[in-house]
Amino acid sequence: QIQLVQSGGGLVQAGDSLRLSCQFSGRTFSWYYMGWFRRAHGKEREFIAGIGRSGLSTYSGDSVKGRFTISRDNAKNMVYLQMNSLKPEDTAVYYCAAANRGRASAPNEYADWGQGTQVTVSS
Repeated sequence: QIQLVQSGGGLVQAGDSLRLSCQFSGRTFSWYYMGWFRRAHGKEREFIAGIGRSGLSTYSGDSVKGRFTISRDNAKNMVYLQMNSLKPEDTAVYYCAAANRGRASAPNEYADWGQGTQVTVSS
């Protein structure tokens, strides 16, 4: 069974940076496309960024373009989300997830999910 274990959340001030990490185990990591989502209080789950199996192809949602960067290290079975220039509007629970098709941006395209980690940005 696939397991995704997240770390790296916390409380930061507006303008700060934060890196989220997600450890994959249970299957062959390089077979899977990976993505990050977030869910703010009272809102639906939102697509943040996705990355191809080799790490060469990336894409992101409009709300974080130019500020957030997704990456992966297949030798370590890790996927990361580097968040820069954080805003209070970025406050949410963040989730990593695995999919078996490319350029997936809908939650139902991802079959396996991490436990979620809270990111809180104060002004």
